[in-house]
Amino acid sequence: MTTQEIVAKLWTLCNVLRDDGITYHQYVTELTYLLFLKMAKETGREDDIPAACRWDALTARSGIELKHAYKRALAELGETGTGRVREIYQGAVSNINEPKNLEKIITSIDALDWYSAQEEGLGNLYEGLLEKNANEKKSGAGQYFTPRVLIDVMVRLMEPRVGERCNDPACGTFGFMIAADRYLKARTDDYFDLDEEQAVFQKTQAFTGCELVHDTHRLALMNAMLHGLQGEIRLADTLSTAGKDLKDYDLVLTNPPFGTKKGGERASRDDFSFPTGNKQLNFLQHIYRSLKRGGRAAVVLPDNVLFADGDGARIRADLMDKCDLHTILRLPTGIFYAQGVKTNVLFFARGQSDRGNTAEVWFYDLRTNMPSFGKTNPLRPEHFAAFEAAYAAPDRHAVRDERWSAFSREAIAARGDSLDLGLIRDAALVDATELPDPVESGEECLALLDEAMDLMQGVVRELQRLTGKEAE
Repeated sequence: MTTQEIVAKLWTLCNVLRDDGITYHQYVTELTYLLFLKMAKETGREDDIPAACRWDALTARSGIELKHAYKRALAELGETGTGRVREIYQGAVSNINEPKNLEKIITSIDALDWYSAQEEGLGNLYEGLLEKNANEKKSGAGQYFTPRVLIDVMVRLMEPRVGERCNDPACGTFGFMIAADRYLKARTDDYFDLDEEQAVFQKTQAFTGCELVHDTHRLALMNAMLHGLQGEIRLADTLSTAGKDLKDYDLVLTNPPFGTKKGGERASRDDFSFPTGNKQLNFLQHIYRSLKRGGRAAVVLPDNVLFADGDGARIRADLMDKCDLHTILRLPTGIFYAQGVKTNVLFFARGQSDRGNTAEVWFYDLRTNMPSFGKTNPLRPEHFAAFEAAYAAPDRHAVRDERWSAFSREAIAARGDSLDLGLIRDAALVDATELPDPVESGEECLALLDEAMDLMQGVVRELQRLTGKEAE
C-alpha cells in the first residue's frame, strides 16, 4: 500500500465523524493525537509515554470505557508529558463524543499497512494528510498551506547550506523548513556526509519557526518530529513583542498571513520603524530586520505590498536600502485558497550596510496570459522552468524572455517607490499600439471644434439676413 493510498483511507474516516459535527481541520487534529501514539509504537519510541496512554492501552478498550481512557490520556500527556510529547498534547481536547466513532477510527488506523508507511516515510504520510486537508475547500486550511511546487522552487533558488540558521516566522505546518531540510539531506546523504557536530546542528538548531494558531502549531510539531527535526517551533505571535528576539538568521522562507490588524489583537511590535495595521507589511519589516548581514529571504506577499502608499512606500524604500531586492516573481492567480488573491515572491539579501543596497529589481511575470490554475489544473515544476533559468543566468541582461524585465532603483523612485511593475501586455486586451496617439487626437478634436464654431457663426449670420433682426 502506497502513502497516497494510506492517506486516502485516513481521509475517508472523516465521514465517520460527520454526526459528531467535526470539521476537517478538527479531524486532522484528532488524527494527530492518535497517529502520534500509533507511530510511537510502530517506531519503538514509547519510552516517554506513560503505559496507560500508549496505543495498546487504547486498543484494549471499547465503548464508553475507551472514550474516558482516551480523554484521560490526552490530559495526562499534555500536563505531565516531557519534551515534544507535552508540546503536542498541551491543551488537547477531543471533539469525538460518540464512543463508537472513536473506536472505529482507532480500529481503522490499527489495521493500516504500517510496514509500507514506514518504508515510504511516516513524515511523507503526514505531509500528504496535511496537503489533503489544505486542498479540501471546506476545511479552510488552505490559508496556511503553500503549494509544494512553489515551496520547492523557493528552496532551490535560495540554496540552503549546512550550518545555516533557517526560520519561518509564520510557519503553519512547517512546510518550508521541512522542504529546506529535504533539500540538504538529498545533498549530504541524509547528513551522513557530515561530522557529528554538523549533523546534530542540522537536526536540532538549523530549522525553526513560529506559529500563532494553537492547533496549527500542534500539526507543525508533529510534522517536524516525523521528519527527524527538533528545532524550536514557538507558539507565539511574531508581530507581538514575543517576536523581537527572532533574528540573526541566514535564511528566511515564509508565506505570512494576509489581512489587517483587528481590535483586540496582541500588542504590536515597538521596534518597527514604520508600525502599520497591515499584517503583511509588518511581516516584511520583521523579515528583513531578522536577517543577519548577508542573510537571504524568499517571501510570498500579496500585490498591495508592492503599491501601498504612506507607510507602504516607506517600508519598500527601507527594504531596498537595507537589502538587495534583486527579484520579484509575479505569481499566477488561483494557486491559493482565495481565488482572487494576487501574490508575488520577493527575493532579497541583507546588505553589509543599511544604505543603497538595491541597484535594480528584476521582475518575472508568471501571471499574464497564463492558464487558469486550481484543483483540476495545479501548478507543476515545468511552469517555473523559464523563471528559474532567468533567475540563475550568469548575465541576466542576456536573457531573452518577454516575461523578464528590470527596473533601476532610480526608475522605481520616480514612480513613488511603487513595485507594481513587470507585467506584460495581456493579449486579451486591445493592442495599445492600435490606439491613436493622445497628442494627435487632442489636436484633431480642437480642429473639429473650430470647424463647428465657424459653421455656427455662419448659421447665425444667415438668420440675421433672413429676419432682419439681431440674433439672441
